[in-house]
Amino acid sequence: MSVVVPVYNEQLNIEKFYEEVTRAIQSINMNYEIIFVDDGSRDSTPLLLSRLTQQDDHVRAFILARNFGHQLAITCGMDHAAGDAVITMDGDLQHPPVMIPDLVQKWREGYDVVQTVRQATDDADFFKKTTSKWYYKLLNAVSPVHITPGGSDFRLVDKRVMETFKLFREHDRFIRGMIGGIGYKQTSISFIAPKRFAGQSKFSVRKMMHFALDGITAYSKIPLRISFYVGMVSGFFSVLMILHVLYCDFMGEATPGWTTTMVVVCLLGGLQLIFIGVIGEYIGRIFEEVKQRPLYWLRAELGKNKK
Repeated sequence: MSVVVPVYNEQLNIEKFYEEVTRAIQSINMNYEIIFVDDGSRDSTPLLLSRLTQQDDHVRAFILARNFGHQLAITCGMDHAAGDAVITMDGDLQHPPVMIPDLVQKWREGYDVVQTVRQATDDADFFKKTTSKWYYKLLNAVSPVHITPGGSDFRLVDKRVMETFKLFREHDRFIRGMIGGIGYKQTSISFIAPKRFAGQSKFSVRKMMHFALDGITAYSKIPLRISFYVGMVSGFFSVLMILHVLYCDFMGEATPGWTTTMVVVCLLGGLQLIFIGVIGEYIGRIFEEVKQRPLYWLRAELGKNKK
């Protein structure tokens, strides 16, 4: 079994996480490897990972050349995983290692994907809970692929699923949707995420917004279609406005309409800017893909694969 762990400035959590994951894996009597992917940390995380790889042959570490983001860090670990089953999880202990035996049991029962579903998070504030709830409602409303509300990047996937996943090489990744729509036999397990063991979340509001936008644009063209339909409706009302103006002029009732003019100009101008932005977002993603650059590149690879 391979356990893939993306980390970014997690020097306070690494050793505790390693201890708990090792204990959980050894309880199920499987050969294993723990793959840490350092996503351009600026603290002592790489040094701690180097020490762990020297102490334990089960540990491997990939040090990315810069910060590529959480989803690409996961991808790097999955690309290099050698296990018959691969578990991805975060290194802040909010994905409980004690659940690993439960994931493996479901896999042994014949499931190819075992997804965990977060019912609640102990340290989540009202804003995060509310935005998460409505984000999943919006995402499922516009996406042909159903994304389980509360789904996390804590999951187990079979080697067959991994081989299929490796064929997906888009840069702007939303792995929850990719795995959710990949097929195979899937099931889920619920959990309550505990507080972080130490440190603060690196998932800022800006990163959260970018991640949310990736999820919508990666799986739906509906924003583009909405732009088209709203444009059609706006055009229809513009024609009605023109007919109204011509009628008033013909009847000699034309009066200075500064307010009406400003409302119409501001409304249509605002809509045009919004939809140009939507179109630009998709064009920007096309631009990134056609360059065909690698998803990530490494600064160092530590440890050895023990099969």
